Amino acid sequence: MLIEQNQWWKDKSIIEEDYDIQKWKEKKYKWIPSILEEIELKPFSLHILLGPRQAGKTTVMKLLIKQLLKKTDSKSLFYFNCEAIGDCKELMDIIESYLMFKEDNNIKNSLIILDEITSPKEWYKGIKLLIDKGRLKKETVILTGSSSITIKKQVELFPGRRGNGKDFILMPLSFREFIKVINPSLYEKIEPIKNFENEELRKKSVKSLPYLKELNALLSIYKNYGGFPLGIESINKNKEDAKRVYLNWIKNAVLKAERSDLIARQIIKTILEKIPSPISWENVSKQIEIKSPKTVSAYIELLKSIFALYILYNIDINHKTIKFGKNKKIHFIDPLLLELLEDWCLVKIKNKDNLLAESMVANILSRKFPEKSFFWKNGFEIDSVIIDNKKLRGFEVKWSEDPKLKKLPQFDSLVLITKKDFLSSPLKIPLSIFLSIIE
Repeated sequence: MLIEQNQWWKDKSIIEEDYDIQKWKEKKYKWIPSILEEIELKPFSLHILLGPRQAGKTTVMKLLIKQLLKKTDSKSLFYFNCEAIGDCKELMDIIESYLMFKEDNNIKNSLIILDEITSPKEWYKGIKLLIDKGRLKKETVILTGSSSITIKKQVELFPGRRGNGKDFILMPLSFREFIKVINPSLYEKIEPIKNFENEELRKKSVKSLPYLKELNALLSIYKNYGGFPLGIESINKNKEDAKRVYLNWIKNAVLKAERSDLIARQIIKTILEKIPSPISWENVSKQIEIKSPKTVSAYIELLKSIFALYILYNIDINHKTIKFGKNKKIHFIDPLLLELLEDWCLVKIKNKDNLLAESMVANILSRKFPEKSFFWKNGFEIDSVIIDNKKLRGFEVKWSEDPKLKKLPQFDSLVLITKKDFLSSPLKIPLSIFLSIIE
């Protein structure tokens, strides 16, 4: 069973025949995520790679193996998909079998990749026991999974046991990453910002202005197909197959959590009918058959844990504190995901262009500033607010002609994100340029 999943032990060149590598090579648009450069293979490390299903985690791991085969012993690279494993005992047996194989082949250090680690029951007990026994002290271990809550909660049982390990998240491509894949030469011309100071944003925006037409054209494609691998592969083709795959991911995650896909559909429908307006779990519960805000909260947290959506909380701009009890904003992580959920719930979102613009700004800022991205509303609204080095920065998205930006003394900086207008003061930046300069 181990050899079946590690054919390169017989011959390094066999990696080229691997199913995931073959699928990657067949793609019209290929890219190598930056995560490959960021993961340090220094023993002992327990790394965690998280992200939505079908975002390319397995492909990234196979590309890492392909890269390492050029300079290391093939038997030091162990990959195992854990989806068919029943429990932690079976998982431990598999890892111990590999460790014995490694020692018999005089391998000092190895890379152990355990894909979809949350499939075996109580998997964390097996990993923890092997760490405590010192069986993994010479190894770099990478665990991949599709649920942040499941893995994070269980990894918290490993205090001081992760060595040099770090967390990585593989999300659908941002707009800048999308440009790199679709038009690499244009990507090289667009200089990313180094910080979120208004002057830096202004300078980099001015440099990008000559390419506004090309950027707007690419943004139009991105809005239609999104940043998921299957969505990108569907460009200029029928994207229904891609939408079906990602909808099945949502439905399967709900069922796996022993929740109802019918209730999930009702909750998502209500959210789609209200976004981008702030909502409360109480208001959502009134629109579904189970009148329970706790149930709504549980489903939304589940969707958040599988990386389907972000939750933005209201922030008190006077004290820089979070108002957890106030209404929240929901943003789905990708344009294609938003479209397939519209179809599933039989909802037609009003002012969709405006909503997509606001969501894309909120999503990229939430990635750059996890747990430090919010919104503010009190009479009027600032769509996205970040706390950046203790500074309060606001980003308002306006899709109307000649949009105006109100001044608020509590903010260290305010930026207006527009459809096409650029202005140095007050700072107005077209959406396509703003998204293109954020790495």
